[in-house]
Amino acid sequence: MRIIVRYFFRGLRVLLAPVMLVSEKLSTPRSVERSAEEQAEVDAACEALALYQFRSCPFCIKVRKEMARLGLKIELRDAQLDPDHKQSLLEGGGKVKVPCLRIAHEDGREEWLYESDEINRWLHQRFGA
Repeated sequence: MRIIVRYFFRGLRVLLAPVMLVSEKLSTPRSVERSAEEQAEVDAACEALALYQFRSCPFCIKVRKEMARLGLKIELRDAQLDPDHKQSLLEGGGKVKVPCLRIAHEDGREEWLYESDEINRWLHQRFGA
């Protein structure tokens, strides 16, 4: 019985993934307007960030929409399809759970921030208008 339930939800995920991705593209907000100098500063700050995510995860979509709204160019790392990213997430963050934002601080330490609401709150505090 357990295997039937597992395959049911896998099939459901396969059917819904394209719908979710199209919905993301259609509903992604416009980014904020910044001067070229301000955007260059934001882009430089984003080089210290990486988002570990799954492409069709609804919580990851939520974070990617906030990134688009704030005009952030954060590296996306697919922890589902790339075993190296999955291993990095496990070793650095302690668990394979997405979304996870890796923040590399200037002093060399790394912070691993889980939960879409927490990530969006941090992004808005750091880069919001």
